[in-house]
Amino acid sequence: MSAALNYRHLYYFWVVAKEGGMTRAATRLDMAVQTVSAQVRALEQSLGHALFKPAGRGIALTEGGVAAMVLADQIFQLGEQLPAAVHDAATGQGLRLAVGISDSMPKLVVRHLLQPALEDQQVRLLCHEDEFDRLLADLALHKLDAVLSDRAAPPNPNLRLYSHALGDAPMAWFAPTPLARKCRQPFPACLAELPVLLPTGHAAVRPRLDQWFERQGIRPKIAGEFEDSALLAAFGRSGMGAFPSSRWSNEELMKDPGLRLLGETPEVVEHFHLISAERKIQHPLVQRLLQNPTH
Repeated sequence: MSAALNYRHLYYFWVVAKEGGMTRAATRLDMAVQTVSAQVRALEQSLGHALFKPAGRGIALTEGGVAAMVLADQIFQLGEQLPAAVHDAATGQGLRLAVGISDSMPKLVVRHLLQPALEDQQVRLLCHEDEFDRLLADLALHKLDAVLSDRAAPPNPNLRLYSHALGDAPMAWFAPTPLARKCRQPFPACLAELPVLLPTGHAAVRPRLDQWFERQGIRPKIAGEFEDSALLAAFGRSGMGAFPSSRWSNEELMKDPGLRLLGETPEVVEHFHLISAERKIQHPLVQRLLQNPTH
């Protein structure tokens, strides 16, 4: 970016674009409309391109204005984070890491994947769980440092997101002990006898589970479908039915005396990704996660 750029002019442009017009922006800024308009014109002159164009009785962004708005959003979103970042560093509260967790991610797996970043006791971890697409939007605006998901980010030249494979985990099947004792057939045929709990279709592993059942010639008696993996496991533990779990969750589940491991399905694998946004300087803890993939 040019050293001659006036960030005050850029801020006025950003507010006008956010508010949808000069008058609203002037009200928000408590300035005269003519003053705001002059500041925006000064920015356009310094950039050599118009940022707004007439649209009915109002104005709209030009193509150049859209490009400027994308970068201005990033600049001022980061600016809003500056006071908190400085405060945390100055008061010894450690380095802040904001991670988006796709709601399809197994919670015990998330803990496993984030472990390399938690080795520093000064880390201040902020985890935000939401739908995959919303998390990617927040990541593109630099509201998040990274996103953990069971799928890679779809190609989108406008977002400039990058997917990094962190590891794979084969699936295993558990059942409440009273149900497991009633099974007359060995695994996997026993799953035809039991009520089964599955993740909903929003989880990347669900189609692989459906295909596995088809290859085994099993028509599962689906007793429940869950978007949240922790909720799925909780209902399974309560006695509702057999359920799948990834390898990194198995150790915790096997400690539960009320559950029994039915069998493993190494051919059904969950894939886990860390998604980052394009930045000149990458977050050091994100770099640490990328340097310690799990296999």
